[in-house]
Amino acid sequence: MKLKNILIVVKDIEKSKQFYHSLFGLDTVLDNDGNVILTEGLVLQDEKIWREFLKKDIIPESNSCELYFEEQNIEAFIEKLEKLYPSVQYVNGLMEHSWGQKVVRFYDPDGNLIEVGTPM
Repeated sequence: MKLKNILIVVKDIEKSKQFYHSLFGLDTVLDNDGNVILTEGLVLQDEKIWREFLKKDIIPESNSCELYFEEQNIEAFIEKLEKLYPSVQYVNGLMEHSWGQKVVRFYDPDGNLIEVGTPM
């Protein structure tokens, strides 16, 4: 068995497709009416579909998981992030861990937690 995809819930599929494309270069592989598969295995699902399926509320900024990306030039990435999304909500700005890795954490437009770090 292998893990095939990671699914996150979003309010606006088009806005989220643009966000993940402009920042991370993820392209659309399949767009199926509220379910979108992006390259690298990220799936976006419309919040209405998810809520109907689960019969539960969606809790943005739940901080129970995160999407992790690596970027060699993290300073340039942060400049790009702030230029394209100036109202981005940071969990923590650029910091360096004791083991030398630089990371930044922020929320996507729907409150999904993202970490971008330098390669280890």
